[in-house]
Amino acid sequence: MIRLIKSIFRKDLLSRLQPAHDLHAPENPEGYQWCSTGGDPQFLVSPGKLRAGWYMIELQLDCELSDSDASLYVDTGDDFNEIEKYSLPLRTGKLSKRIVYFRRAVSSMRFDPLECPGLFSISHFQIVWLSESFAKNRLVQRIANMHIRYRGRSKSQVAHDIKRDCEEREQGWLDFALDRYGETFVRNKQERMYRDWISEVESSLAHGAPAVCEDGPLISVLLPVYNTDPKLLRECVDSVLNQSYRKWELCIADDRSTNPEVVQSLRYFASCDDRIKVLFRQENGHICAASNSALEMVVGDYVALLDHDDVLAPHALARVVEAIDKSPRVSLLYSDEDKIDALGVRFEPHFKPAWNPDLLLSQNYICHLMVLKTEMIREVGGFRVGVEGSQDHDLLLRCLPQLSEETVVHIPEVLYHWRAAEGSTALAGANKAYTMKSGLRAVADYLQRERLSARVEPGPTPNTYSVRWSVPEPAPLVSLIVPTRDRYDVLQPCVDAILSRTDYPNFELLILDNQSSCAKTLHYLEAVSHDSRVSIHRWNYPFNYSAINNFAARLAKGEILGLINNDIEPINADWLREMVGQACRPEIGCVGAKLYYPNDTIQHGGVILGIGGVAGHSHKYFHRDDYGYFSRLHLVQNLSAVTGACLILRKSVFEEVGGLNEEDLAIAFNDVDLCLKVREAGYRNLWTPQAELYHHESVSRGSDNTNAKRNRAQREAQYMRKRWGEQLDNDPAYNPNLTLIHEDFSLA
Repeated sequence: MIRLIKSIFRKDLLSRLQPAHDLHAPENPEGYQWCSTGGDPQFLVSPGKLRAGWYMIELQLDCELSDSDASLYVDTGDDFNEIEKYSLPLRTGKLSKRIVYFRRAVSSMRFDPLECPGLFSISHFQIVWLSESFAKNRLVQRIANMHIRYRGRSKSQVAHDIKRDCEEREQGWLDFALDRYGETFVRNKQERMYRDWISEVESSLAHGAPAVCEDGPLISVLLPVYNTDPKLLRECVDSVLNQSYRKWELCIADDRSTNPEVVQSLRYFASCDDRIKVLFRQENGHICAASNSALEMVVGDYVALLDHDDVLAPHALARVVEAIDKSPRVSLLYSDEDKIDALGVRFEPHFKPAWNPDLLLSQNYICHLMVLKTEMIREVGGFRVGVEGSQDHDLLLRCLPQLSEETVVHIPEVLYHWRAAEGSTALAGANKAYTMKSGLRAVADYLQRERLSARVEPGPTPNTYSVRWSVPEPAPLVSLIVPTRDRYDVLQPCVDAILSRTDYPNFELLILDNQSSCAKTLHYLEAVSHDSRVSIHRWNYPFNYSAINNFAARLAKGEILGLINNDIEPINADWLREMVGQACRPEIGCVGAKLYYPNDTIQHGGVILGIGGVAGHSHKYFHRDDYGYFSRLHLVQNLSAVTGACLILRKSVFEEVGGLNEEDLAIAFNDVDLCLKVREAGYRNLWTPQAELYHHESVSRGSDNTNAKRNRAQREAQYMRKRWGEQLDNDPAYNPNLTLIHEDFSLA
């Protein structure tokens, strides 16, 4: 059907591109490689005669930017305009497609391949005519898969709901459906959309602020001060005075400031409001000593930490008290945050995950606003002198043994504005290099205190850390399970790479042959079986990923299982050592790896629940060296799920949760289901970037490109929505302010 439709009309736009301004081809003009240095690259396109109707735009463009969009403007008689603009999120090395409907004949087009200057190459750019029935079918399918309003519903249900919704709004089906379809292509990038988000989303959250009450706990705001800019100090104190929740005290410890204006301001603050307490230290002891002096004045049940030039949102303490009321056992609360520049402009919001202990070892992701139970702070001895610059992180790590998912609350709102003044850590972590040294000491001391078999190394960015866990002695046997069918060209590189590029000393490789008939494959299986680490097992039934792996798990001799696709190739020799070290920790369940496509873009940075309806891959198609959202592409962290293409876990955990679901999830989502069962059993799942492998995704079984495969995929997605629906909508490793359409951590 698809071939028939596409054979009717297929117009190559690539050969019709004419640069609209200065562009040059740095290497090979015939290959359509271009570089724009003086502005956004633009091309004029003369497509010839394009009558009104349905079309598919197809584009494959490689560029240096991981999260860019291409745009196509069409002129149907009103020149180029934003109404007739179509955006395509770029996926390096992958074909992007979008259905469009032209209401009138198109006379010309303008193509903007990037949103800013840069190097790019275009290998495919076509427009394909579609029949109306085919176009509408595909349009509704994408809305069913991607649109947040219609999540969890079948395509037929979505078609019915669209018809009902447009009738209720007295809007034509075409306009309504195209609007909903177009919304699935919108990426609200934080750097350019955050101001709109503040005015539209945050303002609506503020309207829902809790009613002000005065019978909640007393919140003690800790404020160490030293030679602060008096103007910024005033803004900081005013942000406390302007809190909608009034039951607070502000405990200020001045660390012997030499600026008399600071001292004068502090005396004035104390005289204006009896909730403000000021202590003037007799000697300068730096931030830990000053914070401890402020802590001595505290009489509240909870302590909120505030830096001397930062600003609280007006309803920050009200949100905190509201959360305490809902979770009276809470010992730690924290919120999202952003930065504020010298002009008062807010930028770079950090929308954080819920409680994530392994991410906390990798960086102090909690940061601001942080509120701790006073009793707990005093039990651990307050702030530790000697870790200045990372004193908050060190305090959290000393409290860590007392913290758990039940005693930690994340408030997914921006309640704290971190001042990004010249030279501040907020502006660039490298501005205070000593913080990295202090942070390393804080993490190392935590590992030593808890007698954990691990060491810490500097992370790839300032104030990030890499904790490497040791493998027990003797090293436990690991059973790597590789299902396969034919495809010698895929299997041979995978198996040879595992056998030659794995320095782990004790593993067996179980290859499950699912009815291979290729002579070359069978010959290879015979040859590789002579390796003492390899055994071949036959699975003479229709392909069922879950059943094959469950069968192999029963044969496995190891206490550690590894689910490995037959299109995986290790990159670093210690990949398995890293994953086993993590999997042997008693609190850890499933461990996932960092997987790349052959073109060195991200295939798997962990799984985020809810994206596309069920689950999507974190940072998919980002470049290999990209840092990702707040460096998360380079940090060990807890995630709700990881892909089964390369997944390690203890065999006892696998058996405890009943293995993979053979009945309902024969092909897709069985790995996500396994991870959620493991999490439900009380374990933390984990993703590590220290295990790197290539993944030639799904080349062995093919893509879901037939009606039977699509129907099967839809049934499996519906099962997941029915079984895990509420959890799929609230991934604790993500943030409700981030998109469930794209895999790039853009704004919802």
